[in-house]
Amino acid sequence: MASSSSALTCSRRYHVFPSFHGPDVRSKFLSHLHYYFARKGITVFKDEEIERGQTIGPKLVQAIRESRVSIVVLSEKYASSSWCLDELVEILRCKEALGQIVMTLFYDVDPSHVRKQSGDFGCAFEKTCHGKTDKDKQRWSKALTYVAKIAGEHSLNWGDEGEMIKKIAADVSKKLNLTLSRDFEGMVGMEAHLRELETLLCLEHDDEVKMIGIWGPAGIGKTTIARALFSQLSSHFLLSCFMGNLKGSCKSIMGVDDYDSKLCLQSQLLCKILKHKDMRVHHLRSIKEWLQDQKVLIILDDVDDIEKLEALAKEPSWFGSGSRIIVTTQDNKILKAHGILDIYHVDFPSEEEALEIFCLSAFKQTSPHDGFEELAKKVAKLCDNLPLGLCVVGSSLRGETKVEWGLQSHELETSLDRKIEDVLRVGYDKLSKKHQSVFLHIACFFNNEDVDHVTSMLADSNLDIRNGLKILASKSLLHISTDGKIEMHYLLKKLGRQEVIEQSHEPGKRQFLVEAQDIFNVLANETGTGSVLGISFDMSKTGDLVIRGRAFERMCNLQFLRVFMGHSHSNANVRLSTTEDMKHLPRLRLLRWDSYPGALFPPTFRTECLIELRMASSKLEKLWGGIQPLANLKKVNLNFSYKLKEIPNLSKATNLETMTLVQCTSLVEFPSYILDLPNLETLRMWGCKELRVVPLNINSASPAESITSYCSGLRNFPDISTNIKNLYEGRVEIKKFREMKFYCEPWSRDVGGRDHKRRSLRELNLSNRYIEKIPSYVRYSRQLHTLIIKNCGKLVSVEGLPPSLRYLHVDSCVSLERVTLPRVFQDPIKELIFHNCLKLDAESRRAIIHHKVARYVCLPGDKFPAEFTHKDTGNSIIIPWETFFSESSRFKACLLLSPINDTDYEQLHITCYQRSHGDVLFNKISYLHVLSDEPPLILTEHVFIFRGGLIGRQKRCSEGDESMSEILFEFHCWSMYKIIACGVRILRDEDENRITEMDDFSSGSNSSDNKDVDDDDEGAYESRSRSCWSWLMKLCW
Repeated sequence: MASSSSALTCSRRYHVFPSFHGPDVRSKFLSHLHYYFARKGITVFKDEEIERGQTIGPKLVQAIRESRVSIVVLSEKYASSSWCLDELVEILRCKEALGQIVMTLFYDVDPSHVRKQSGDFGCAFEKTCHGKTDKDKQRWSKALTYVAKIAGEHSLNWGDEGEMIKKIAADVSKKLNLTLSRDFEGMVGMEAHLRELETLLCLEHDDEVKMIGIWGPAGIGKTTIARALFSQLSSHFLLSCFMGNLKGSCKSIMGVDDYDSKLCLQSQLLCKILKHKDMRVHHLRSIKEWLQDQKVLIILDDVDDIEKLEALAKEPSWFGSGSRIIVTTQDNKILKAHGILDIYHVDFPSEEEALEIFCLSAFKQTSPHDGFEELAKKVAKLCDNLPLGLCVVGSSLRGETKVEWGLQSHELETSLDRKIEDVLRVGYDKLSKKHQSVFLHIACFFNNEDVDHVTSMLADSNLDIRNGLKILASKSLLHISTDGKIEMHYLLKKLGRQEVIEQSHEPGKRQFLVEAQDIFNVLANETGTGSVLGISFDMSKTGDLVIRGRAFERMCNLQFLRVFMGHSHSNANVRLSTTEDMKHLPRLRLLRWDSYPGALFPPTFRTECLIELRMASSKLEKLWGGIQPLANLKKVNLNFSYKLKEIPNLSKATNLETMTLVQCTSLVEFPSYILDLPNLETLRMWGCKELRVVPLNINSASPAESITSYCSGLRNFPDISTNIKNLYEGRVEIKKFREMKFYCEPWSRDVGGRDHKRRSLRELNLSNRYIEKIPSYVRYSRQLHTLIIKNCGKLVSVEGLPPSLRYLHVDSCVSLERVTLPRVFQDPIKELIFHNCLKLDAESRRAIIHHKVARYVCLPGDKFPAEFTHKDTGNSIIIPWETFFSESSRFKACLLLSPINDTDYEQLHITCYQRSHGDVLFNKISYLHVLSDEPPLILTEHVFIFRGGLIGRQKRCSEGDESMSEILFEFHCWSMYKIIACGVRILRDEDENRITEMDDFSSGSNSSDNKDVDDDDEGAYESRSRSCWSWLMKLCW
């Protein structure tokens, strides 16, 4: 018998093998039974593709052996088929040898007739036996007699066949233990996770073994997702096992060596999957010996060591065809090292999903209770969308009063909940000391900084910073964004800062000081020590402070000092001052001190390690005297230092890359040697109104950007190198005629070979010029993407623009009549802005409004273009949902804006909110436009036209969604305008591919379609588009 069992050993591909006589049951009964099996996730063998013969073939025998349950449907003609009888014999053989479950259904036949082979059933049996051997007849008769004794359903006892079929399916499910779990129903976002994972698993490919990974930070929900997946899929596998919490180990528990700990892990897995209570293994290939022919589902949860993974699932050959091995981990490197390439990264939920997760824990419903809306949003934001934090904090607040909510939210701002800390700390504790140090540097000082910047700051440390950042990213302890910024989750940042606080009860003995009150006390009491590496001091969170002479003296290892005014406005007028005897600053690598109160740095200030110097809005008159060692210095920012009279000697700053002197209004002279520094890339001197002298020749090979605009006192102007990319001419009054002639002449007409100097320009400001048309060299500036023209009172036409242009702003050109735009642009033009251009002719207005690639348009006007069929006064409009709307649909909006000139707004900020019936926000589009130092005085009404996607990423609407019966468009404007009316047009597909001329600009004219194409669409989730003044935002880096 043992040999027989061994011969029959095989994997189980099917839950059920049905044995039946087709003509009796296939068309009705069997099809309905298959339907209910499918609903319960029960896999049934189907024999439609097998050619029937006199005897059952090897495929059918294999299918019987690979099934967990056989259902024998005994009908009146069942015994008329030798095929059915042979199936029955094989089924009973598997029952005996493999323990296969056999169930019976007597379909319109008496069980006694089957047992005795009598009646019509017996007659059919006798016909089949005719011509067969006595041996065949005896084994068939024995099988029929045996199977008739197995209790089963009798169709004659059921008045409703449908109810009988439901019961059979339920009985099979019960025997297979396949009752699908409801534990994960209603979990926010779970369906989307499971769909993505099923795609990765490729369950339809049953001829391969597949391993996939689930990767994400601690507390993101990897284990919950894996358990839900296991609940959904385990019924499809004969053998399945969920190995939870593998971050612990047998070695740590039992004190055994590595080999024994691996044996322990293998023993645990085999005991679980084979359902043995005490199964011992003696070598590390035991899993392969037991499972290599079995189709298994194994989930290895929270794997933190590659050796554990290799001990449990070293290679696919350990498991039978169709097996699926799923590994969850916080460490991406483990998956890659094991050759797992199909990895599902669990991302953070959206803000809406996070609030829903929080509310389910706090209120047991998907939305806040009345009166708790703002509190719920605040607490959810403090959890920074981490599901673990949302659930733990939500549960702790359930049933509490608003007062308690306020207290706990304040506590959450200052400390971590113990349950959250325990989960997050695991990843930190497993880091090496060096990588823990990198973690603390990021958590306390360099979060949201550029990788290159942080690498420079820590280059001379022993931290191996680039590799350390990669390690932390692979372990989901931080994220490197696509634009190279380091992003650490809020709760992980708090964990790091809490770890630093626990270094000592005395703040002055900790590595980093970030709590404002601790810093206040350390500086006021002069209790700092050599342990302090960095200070980040938000002055807005304390009272007035006087820093005395020895405040920094004992902090001999201080490398990073940041003093700034944060976002808190409660102490906006706080004063920080230094005494004259403050004579010591350590050898800093980073010094940022906003509003520095001194006129000069302490004489003992050491600069040899300095990499970045940021002294915005300081009272400095000069920095230091003489020549200082500055070989490491890369960035200098002295913006808005109104008292600065001279630039320090920077001749030794050979690695200087960026220097900004915005609004240094007392600065008179700019040293010539600075432009010869070999690595200088960016120089900004905007608003230096007392600046009189700059070098006559800017021929350095290094500068990529030079801005000297709004320097109204400039007496000479340099010869411009071909390397200069950005030039802003506004309000420059050059006093020396010789230099003025050299400078202006090439810009007013083409002058032989000089014109090539202008062709590399990217941004050009032609403001305050006495020109009637655009200079001809502009047409040939093939890299020009931004053109600003302000206060050119004689300008009559704008034409001859290069196809590279993306931003065109024309402001207060009161004589402007004609605008001719290129028919084709290299890239879609972003902005067409014409403030206060009141004389534009009708043809130019039509060209501007309907230009096929313009995303944002603004020009004078007090009526809607006729294409906007939905119009209303005020800042909102409701339109009905149309049948042709879809997720890919787009809209075009027009706002009528009225000027508000008694405002101090320095930006045009327009936001469009789209809400469904029930006030559910499903899309948001924002447009931010930063104005220059003097916002234009708006003279009359303007129209602002823009477009976007109809459905944002926050919501994807399904057909029949009742909440989408109508759409509310709500517009808000923060600027020198107010919205007096709005119009919306939903664009059909054909609108995106057709241009139709508009007869006039009257709302009373007939509606027509227009070309509306934006090949560079950044999506409805766009929160900010680049303005042609966006360079002004970057002046104060």
